Amino acid sequence: MAKLKEIRSRINSVKNTRQVTSAMKMVSAAKLKKAQDLILQIAPYDRKFREIVNSLGEASDLDNIYLIQPEIQNVLIVVVGANRGLCGGFNSNIVKTATEHAFKKYNNWVKNGKVHFLPVGRQVEKGLTSMFAPIEHEENQLWSDFTYREVNRIAHKLMYLFSSGSYQRIDIVYHKFRNAAVQEQTIEQYLPVSKSTNFQSSYTSTLNYLFEPTKEEVFSNLIPQWLVMQLYRILLDSNAAEQGARMTAMHKATDNATEMLKDLRTTYNNARQAAITNEIVEITAGAEALKG
Repeated sequence: MAKLKEIRSRINSVKNTRQVTSAMKMVSAAKLKKAQDLILQIAPYDRKFREIVNSLGEASDLDNIYLIQPEIQNVLIVVVGANRGLCGGFNSNIVKTATEHAFKKYNNWVKNGKVHFLPVGRQVEKGLTSMFAPIEHEENQLWSDFTYREVNRIAHKLMYLFSSGSYQRIDIVYHKFRNAAVQEQTIEQYLPVSKSTNFQSSYTSTLNYLFEPTKEEVFSNLIPQWLVMQLYRILLDSNAAEQGARMTAMHKATDNATEMLKDLRTTYNNARQAAITNEIVEITAGAEALKG
């Protein structure tokens, strides 16, 4: 009977766990839909902004402080993850990718202690701390108040760190959202802005524009806004990827709990049948003994 009670207890525990994972899956699915809607809403604005900046950036005579490539002395790697776990290898994988990127691309700077990390997400910060990675500071509160205003603040902080000479290269490591089951780990150079990768226009403009004020001033004012938009796009991608990873993880956990319940019920029925058989044997043996 003790064994049957233990199995019943395990069955109830697995049932409760399955209810939690199923609920978390539904919540993540709703958040994923919202995150996808945000990506779709921002896409036309991002596309038009990209066309405008591309058309200006193709001009070789235009220059800007954020386009100048200084001699690298210090490197900052922004690692975008999540505040919460229970999303498979979402956080651990991005930490691994960031550290591997640092050692492969900036090995000499890493040895000299000139590569620092900026985690966006508590789980990422924990992962980097466990690996004794030097952390500049953290921006974990972003996911508690994920708004364009907060993104604008962080983007201007990164621009200040670059323009003040604190860092001569800033990279961002994040998950690019493909679908609920696929998140692609991506590394992008954020600063300085690379003309070769960011200012490649897919169209040929045949129009002549009049600029007021000058073309140089328009370009200088657009670049900071462009950088804010790029960071917002990256964070939207990472947010959607996190919800997709959590939904997939909770779906697998729910399926595993269902399979475990099936096995536990089979074990319980077998144990119960064995107990009944033993009782029948004992009763029969007692009856035979009384006859004797």
